Amino acid sequence: MSWGTELWDQFDNLEKHTQGGIDTLEKYIKFVKERTEIELSYAKQLRNLSKKYQPKKNSKEEEEYRYTACKAFLSTLNEMNDYAGQHEVISENMTSQITMELARYVQELKQERKSHFHDGRKAQQHIETCWKQLESSKRRFERDCKEADRAQQYFEKMDADINVTKADVEKARQQAQMRHQMAEDSKADYSSILQKFNHEQHEYYHTHIPNIFQKIQEMEERRIVRIGESVKTYAELDRQVIPIIGKCLDGIVKAAESIDPKNDSQLAIEAYKSGFEPPGDIEFEDYTQPMKRTVSDNSLSNSRGEGKSELKFGGKSKGKLWPFIKKNKGATPEDFSNLPPEQRRKKLQQKVDELNKEIQKEMDQRDAITKMKDVYLKNPQMGDPASLDHKLAEVSQNIEKLRLEAQKFEAWLAEVEGRLPARSEQARRQSGMYDVQNPPAVNSCAQDRESPDGSYTEERSQESEVKVLATDFDDEFDDEESLPAIGTCKALYTFEGQNEGTISVVEGETLYVIEEDKGDGWTRIRRSEDEEGYVPTSYVEVYLDKNAKDS
Repeated sequence: MSWGTELWDQFDNLEKHTQGGIDTLEKYIKFVKERTEIELSYAKQLRNLSKKYQPKKNSKEEEEYRYTACKAFLSTLNEMNDYAGQHEVISENMTSQITMELARYVQELKQERKSHFHDGRKAQQHIETCWKQLESSKRRFERDCKEADRAQQYFEKMDADINVTKADVEKARQQAQMRHQMAEDSKADYSSILQKFNHEQHEYYHTHIPNIFQKIQEMEERRIVRIGESVKTYAELDRQVIPIIGKCLDGIVKAAESIDPKNDSQLAIEAYKSGFEPPGDIEFEDYTQPMKRTVSDNSLSNSRGEGKSELKFGGKSKGKLWPFIKKNKGATPEDFSNLPPEQRRKKLQQKVDELNKEIQKEMDQRDAITKMKDVYLKNPQMGDPASLDHKLAEVSQNIEKLRLEAQKFEAWLAEVEGRLPARSEQARRQSGMYDVQNPPAVNSCAQDRESPDGSYTEERSQESEVKVLATDFDDEFDDEESLPAIGTCKALYTFEGQNEGTISVVEGETLYVIEEDKGDGWTRIRRSEDEEGYVPTSYVEVYLDKNAKDS
């Protein structure tokens, strides 16, 4: 099966066929190139998607990723990033091993095809030239033969005519002989050219064209094989990344299996546990008896007629009038007194651990300097021991300063953990403050009561101190600059804000939110320019809107 013998007369069709093969190869190259672009685009989109949902560093969102469910989601994001990398590998390998290689091959193929068909056209032109020579010699031979016949007939006519002179007859005879000789020469030339043409034609159809067409056939078959190899490589490059993609998916499955709801629940307890005791039973207040009513220790209500300065929150410093203190927009109090006991304990413990690490670091540095000084003392040529005294003294001062700082935080930590006697009374009263965060049924009882003065039995000095602090708190709250509204809220239940810093709301009422819940269970709201305060977060449904305008 050879193109040279089977398709000897299909030169033009072979030219079209081979051009179609090159067009197919170029089309395949374009297809693979577009596939690589899709893979790169897909990988980029996957990476952007993974990056978009990564937790921001040093943000509140990052704290949520302590939970196993959030860790599983984070693992999914990381695995998807690796998954995207494999699609980049597919694109790179297809570009280097298919598109670039085939692009070079196509250029070589075009040059080879051009050379073969150039040789074919050259052979065609040669045989056509030979054919034209043959036709020319044939026509000349035919013409000379006709001229010789006419000359011979004229001679015979002149020779038969008795009126023609002998000289004219001789002239006609010579002319006939000359024409006959020319015909013989043309015959010999035609015969020679015919033999030559037949030889050239035989070489053309049995040697030159078969060889050229055979080379074209081999070229075309190599092109077909090359496409087959490229298609196989295309599949193999995809197959190579399947194990790694499988590992990425296995990592996602493993992360899903590591989710532990019990562990997450325990972490939530550790994160949000306040440390307060639940409020005790509410005492019955008998209004039929003409006696001065007293307020239960766990009630938040204060006497409406005794003035703002009669608030009694227990023997606490100004920083501990929680949760009705003015929200500090600046730095957090050093002793974390703005937090509930359990959260405060965790923060203090964290601070103590950090200080101890810094102390250990400074002590290690001091030991290193001491050893270096000993080396200088033994080998003075290495350095002056006195040059290290200043550094050694500075490190010692730092250690002493850090120790004093650690002792301060340890003292606060001991108080929170109940190792100091001030703990019990303070915890009891703060637990009473939490009554307002109970469900509506309980709050309605606690807040409908009036609470006259004199409910606490602590020492006079403590009572006086709290009254002064409450007055200070009033001044701070009243003098605070008006904050812009950050959204609105709808009251889910009726709340009677009888304590300083709170505000009463009616179920269904819509108000402006000027400060979100900071983790203490209270939201600051505003009804009008001069009427604002805190309400329990559970009593309202908040709709944050950065574009909300202050009323």
